[in-house]
Amino acid sequence: MDIFTRFNRKALQDRQVDTLIGLAKGMSADGEVNQAEAEFLMSWLVQNRDVSESPIIKNLLQKVATMLEDGVLDEEESMELIGILRRIAGEPSEIGELAKTSSLPLDDPAPTMTFDGKKFLFTGTCAYGTRRQCHGATEGLGGVIASSVTKDLDYLVLGSYVTDSWAHESFGRKIEKAAQYRDSGLPLRIVSEGHWAIAGKLD
Repeated sequence: MDIFTRFNRKALQDRQVDTLIGLAKGMSADGEVNQAEAEFLMSWLVQNRDVSESPIIKNLLQKVATMLEDGVLDEEESMELIGILRRIAGEPSEIGELAKTSSLPLDDPAPTMTFDGKKFLFTGTCAYGTRRQCHGATEGLGGVIASSVTKDLDYLVLGSYVTDSWAHESFGRKIEKAAQYRDSGLPLRIVSEGHWAIAGKLD
C-alpha cells in the first residue's frame, strides 16, 4: 500500500469517526434513543463498515445489531445505547463514570455468588458487553435470566455505568424494588457487575 492510499484511508476513517461523533451527539441530546434512531444508526454503520477499519464503528455495529436482532429496541437496550453514544460523543464524565459504591444499595460485604439454578436480572449499562452477552455468559454458568424484580430473584446485577443519578433513571425503579425486598428479609442480593464478573471468572 503506497503512502497516498494510506493517507486517503486515514482521512476517510477520520471523517467517518467525526460523522459518528456528530450522530452520537444528536441522537443522545434528548436523553433517549428510539427505534427509528437505532435503525438509522444501524443502517449508517452497515454502510460504513466495509470502507472503514475503525474499531469504534465495527464494535458499535456489533452492539446495535445484537440489540435489534429481535426487531425491537426495548427500554433497557435504549438506555444501554444512550450510554454508549454519550461516551462516543465525549459528554461530561459524570454521565458515564463508574458509580460510587456509597451511592448505590449494593450488598456490603459483597456476597459469595453461585450460578447454578440462580435467577439473575441485569440493569444499567454493562462494561462486559451487551445485555444479551451478559445473559449468555450467565446462562453458560448455569444461571437463569429473570424478566423483572420478583420475590424469588436471587441477584440484581448493576451495570458498571449506572450513574450517581440512578434514582432518577428508568432502571432506578428496579433497584428500589430490589432493595425493598432485600431489606424486608428476602434473600435477594444486589451486586455490582464487577463482582458478578469476578465470581463467574469472566474478567
